[in-house]
Amino acid sequence: MSQALFDLFLRATWETTVMTGASGLASLVFGLPIALLLTVTGPGGIVESAWTNRITGGLVNAFRSVPFIILLVALIPFTRLVVGTSIGTWAAIVPLSVAAIPYYARIAEVSLREVDPALVETAKAMGANRWTIVREVLIPEALPGLVAGFVVTLVTLIGATAVAGAIGAGGLGDLAIRYGYQRFETNVMIAVVVVLIAMVWLLQWGGDRLVARLDHRKV
Repeated sequence: MSQALFDLFLRATWETTVMTGASGLASLVFGLPIALLLTVTGPGGIVESAWTNRITGGLVNAFRSVPFIILLVALIPFTRLVVGTSIGTWAAIVPLSVAAIPYYARIAEVSLREVDPALVETAKAMGANRWTIVREVLIPEALPGLVAGFVVTLVTLIGATAVAGAIGAGGLGDLAIRYGYQRFETNVMIAVVVVLIAMVWLLQWGGDRLVARLDHRKV
């Protein structure tokens, strides 16, 4: 691998990291509140509201049902409105975030719904208000699952960045297509695959250790 190609490889790795990190952060900032809304407005929730739950759930399901490559293209006008272009790393972050937010929202909702209802009832009996129950009961009790779900979301996003690379988003996917596939440089393709595997392994390893520590503290 030439020095110029090696520099491109390092840049592509950084672009993939930026896309994954930024869209992952967006999924956490927006997806968790949506998950909380779905949980508290669902059957037996502390703010039970069938209509709110159905509308929110319907929107989440609608975005989740669209294949990412189609969503990527469909959001081009919105992407241009937000970042001024539909090509490049920052442009890819927009559809990646839109895809990741409902994905993480559903994963987080599952963890939140697994919190023992008796703990919620105990907090109510002690006079805790709704926000206190969310902050002191739901989130802390579901935290290991929330973290594990976030790691799964990040791993999924790494794969999605490779798809985004197919339409000029940059990153390792773009490098693999332009050099590994179109120019038949097998060494580039192998290097991309190795780095992607390493990124996923490191994320999963770190996430599993953090979840284990949170579980230990919870006990």
